[in-house]
Amino acid sequence: MSKHELALEITDLSFRFGNKVALDDVSFSVGTGQFKVLLGPNGAGKSTFFSLVTRLYDSARGQIQIRDVNLRDDPHRALAQMGVVFQQPTLDLDLNVRQNLLYHAALHGMKKVDAIERMETELTRFGMLERQNEKVRQLNGGHRRRVEIARALMHNPGLLLLDEPTVGLDAPSRRDIVAHVHRMAREQNTAVLWSTHLIDEIYDDDKVIIRHQGKICADGTVPEVIAETGTENIADAFNTLVAKVVV
Repeated sequence: MSKHELALEITDLSFRFGNKVALDDVSFSVGTGQFKVLLGPNGAGKSTFFSLVTRLYDSARGQIQIRDVNLRDDPHRALAQMGVVFQQPTLDLDLNVRQNLLYHAALHGMKKVDAIERMETELTRFGMLERQNEKVRQLNGGHRRRVEIARALMHNPGLLLLDEPTVGLDAPSRRDIVAHVHRMAREQNTAVLWSTHLIDEIYDDDKVIIRHQGKICADGTVPEVIAETGTENIADAFNTLVAKVVV
């Protein structure tokens, strides 16, 4: 894959909490239109990585490139090219759906007429347009997540980051959201980095990064990771790779 096709490029990224290594010389990339799963158990450093990419944390070691922009050199321009859904909900519960999305659009400098058109497009994709005037606190967990993802897509980012976006949702809501984001990546040519500890959120044609104890254990297509480990499925491959990591 040529460099101009990369939506996200991570090179030798490391981070510590005191003496604890959260990330240890991590390198990988996500291509345009690619759905890549960052798979690891809780405590594997997935949320730390998201905090570094979104500048909640800063790292003295390693490089983060968003498309053609170095995050450290030009954070404003780099961050403007990504949409983010954090593990913890960040919607304003006392605003309605429409207000949450239009406020986000205003922060990105979108004209109101363009923002309304984009909002209607994204809410329609999620089957939420008729609920645009409902306060967020009136929505269930699955519908709130749909609104958060729609909000992250308002400014048409080339890269969408989702940190454990289905945590706490029931099985049907999880399946719907996973399917929708996979479909969106294909149809809109959006690069997606999806962080999870749930094996059943991985599709057979996904790219997958398996992380454990700050290290990358595997990075490839699902069939490649299965073949590398000599296992029969991605769940067994994950268990095999995690077991090999020595503390």
